[in-house]
Amino acid sequence: MAVLRSIGKWFEQRTGLGAVIAVPMGHRVPRSSASWAYVFGSATLVLFALQIATGLCLALVYIPSADQAYDSLEYLNYQAALGWYLRAVHFWGSNAMVLVMTLHMIQVFLWGAHKYPRELTWIAGVFLFLCTLGMAFTGQVLRWDQDAYWGLGIGTSIIARVPYAGSALVHALLGGPIIAGRTLSRFFTLHVFVIPGLLIGLVGLHLWLVLRLGINEWPMPGRLVDRETYRKSYEEDVKKDGVPFFPVAARKDMVAMGVVLLAVLLCAAIFGPNGPNGVPNPTIIDTAPKPDFYFLSLFALFALLPPWTETATLLIGLPLGIVFLLLVPFLAGTGEKSWRRRPVSVLGALLIVLTVVSLAYLGVIVPWSPVMDAWSALPTPVVYVDGRTPLELQGALVLQNKQCRNCHSLGGEGGRRGPALDGVGTRLTRDQLIRQVLQGGGNMPAYGKNVTPAEVTALVAFMQTLRPKNQRDARTATMPVTPAR
Repeated sequence: MAVLRSIGKWFEQRTGLGAVIAVPMGHRVPRSSASWAYVFGSATLVLFALQIATGLCLALVYIPSADQAYDSLEYLNYQAALGWYLRAVHFWGSNAMVLVMTLHMIQVFLWGAHKYPRELTWIAGVFLFLCTLGMAFTGQVLRWDQDAYWGLGIGTSIIARVPYAGSALVHALLGGPIIAGRTLSRFFTLHVFVIPGLLIGLVGLHLWLVLRLGINEWPMPGRLVDRETYRKSYEEDVKKDGVPFFPVAARKDMVAMGVVLLAVLLCAAIFGPNGPNGVPNPTIIDTAPKPDFYFLSLFALFALLPPWTETATLLIGLPLGIVFLLLVPFLAGTGEKSWRRRPVSVLGALLIVLTVVSLAYLGVIVPWSPVMDAWSALPTPVVYVDGRTPLELQGALVLQNKQCRNCHSLGGEGGRRGPALDGVGTRLTRDQLIRQVLQGGGNMPAYGKNVTPAEVTALVAFMQTLRPKNQRDARTATMPVTPAR
C-alpha cells in the first residue's frame, strides 16, 4: 500500500488529476436529490461507456466491406471465442441506453428540471437523445442483412423527399445512386467516429452544465421558479442542507449502474445477439424486416397512415416535434415544478408514451410488406408524355408512383441499379415487358403481387413508347410490322 501511495503521489504531483476529480466528486447537491429518481443519468452514462468498450472490440473483427461484413458477423457468432456474447452485449446495451435515456428525459420533464436556469442542460440532453438514435440506426445498418438493407432503403426514401436537396443528400449518404460498398463505409464512419465524437462532446457539455448549475432539487408543490430569486434560494438551500455528491448521492448511482449492467449482461446471455438475418438481397421484396424497438412506433405509424400523408408527416411533423422538444424550457421555463400541480404536462407525457407504446406493439404484431405507391421527387420528362394516349399517360403515372425510377433512370435521371428505360421499347416486346414486371429476372424483383392487371397494362403501354423517334418497337419474327411514330 505504501508503494501504491508513493506512485499515486508521484502522478498527482505531475498531473494534478486528483484535485480535478475531487471538484465534481465533492460538490454539494440538495439532500432531496440523493434519491432513486435521480439515477437515470448515471445509468445512461455507464451504458454509453459499455457501448464504447464493446464497440472497440467489435471493430477489431468487423470488416466494413459489402462482400465481407456479413461473413465477419457470422464469424463472430459461430467461430470467435465468445464473439456471439460480445455482439449480444453491444446490441442489448444499445437497447438499454435508448430506454434508460428515454426514462431520464421523462423524469427530467415531470420533475421540472428543464426550467430556469437549466434550459441549456435540457437542450444538450435532446441532442444527446437524437445522436443516440442516430447511433442505433447506423448500428442496425452495419448488420448488413435484409433488415439493414430495407431499413436503409426506408431511411433514404425519407431523406429523398426533402425539396430540392433530397437527391443530393441521398447521393452523399449512400456514396452513389444505390446501396453499395461505399454506403457501408460511410455508415461505419458515422457509427464509429462521427456520432460517438458528437456524443462525447455533448456528454462533456451536459456534465459541465450539471456541475455549473447544480442538480435539480426535489420538486416541492407550491415552490415556484422565479428568475429573480431562484438561483439565490437554491444556493442557500444547498449550503444549508446539501450533501457531498460522493459518497452520499453517488451510492445510489453506483447501485443503479450495477443493476443496468447486470441486466444487459443477463439479456445478452439469455437472448443472444440480433442477426444477421440473411444476406442483403434487393431482389427479395417478399420479406418481413422490422426495425429495432426504438423505431417500431415510426414503422407502424407510416404503415397505418394513408400514403398521401407520408411526406407531410416526414418533412413537417418530425422536424416540428424536434423543435417542440428544444423549445420546451422556453415555453414553460418558470412557475410550478411539481408534476402534481402540472396536470397538462402529466397528461401530455402520458399521451405520448401510450401512443408510442401502442404503435410499437402494432409494429410487432402487424406483418410488413412494401407499399409501392409513395410520391417520387423525380418528375417524368415532358418529352416522354407529350402526345401520349390516355392509357399511356396512365402508365407514366404508374411508373412514377411505383418508384420504378429508384432503380431505373429515364432521361438521364434516376437509379443506376437497373438498365435505363430510355429505349426499352426497342429491346423488349409487350409480352416480354409484362413477364419482366410480373416475374422479375436478373437483378429485378418480381412485382406480380404489388401491381394490378390494369396497372401492368398501362405501364407496359407506356414503356413501349420509350424508344428513339422513328424507331419501331421491339417485335418477334412472327409479329406484323407496325409503322413507327
